[in-house]
Amino acid sequence: MSLLNVTNLGKRFGGNVAVDGVSFSVAPGELLALIGPNGAGKSTTFNMVNGQLAADSGSITLAGQELTGLKPRQIWKQGVGRTFQIAETFASLTVLENVQMALISADNRLFSLWRRAADHKADEAMDLLRQVGMAAQADRPCSVLAYGDVKRVELAIALANRPKLLLMDEPTAGMAPKERNELMALTKQLVLQRGLAVLFTEHSMDVVFAYADRLIVLARGRLIAEGTPAEIRDNPQVQAVYFGTGKTFEKKAHA
Repeated sequence: MSLLNVTNLGKRFGGNVAVDGVSFSVAPGELLALIGPNGAGKSTTFNMVNGQLAADSGSITLAGQELTGLKPRQIWKQGVGRTFQIAETFASLTVLENVQMALISADNRLFSLWRRAADHKADEAMDLLRQVGMAAQADRPCSVLAYGDVKRVELAIALANRPKLLLMDEPTAGMAPKERNELMALTKQLVLQRGLAVLFTEHSMDVVFAYADRLIVLARGRLIAEGTPAEIRDNPQVQAVYFGTGKTFEKKAHA
């Protein structure tokens, strides 16, 4: 049974049709990759699901609840977590404090002084850090972390409100191949443990084909294909539109 259902989603910018009648679904425990060439409408679609852009037409539902028209904060409260292409953390705070701040936000609690918030759900924050392999660095400021570790902290923050759906925008951007694989393997593990649904965009085809359960492919705002990695890899239309004549996924993935 699907958790996220997107139906006939549409968006225009002036006379330009950015997204044209796109429909797809994501089930609990599934990683769905949203791919396509530049200008395909990936970011527009992704940002409509998250509420950063308002859809002109169509419907977005999460567990039967309509998300269309809601603001990002409202969507977050419905159980949608998000990570960003450029990791967003408080650089001056420690790893533990960053996760505590996310837990404070999830609880709708406000603290006038950090001193009063310092003990808020420290055990729960540490548990999240253990899940992403960052417990040993809990007391370090985020400003001194390697970028791959910052991305792990961001993942812990995204899990703080116990999301049903996780949106990941270019999760491995700027990371070395080893870090990319470690982060996505961790994400896959958490998806299975928590029964999360994940929608992610990604330019690294090695990541997409190694970790996505299904792919949807956009071109010029329209959905042109969906299926398993093997089905998409062998789809002539996808190869022609996405990579151009004479190129294949294998060549692109290892370029």
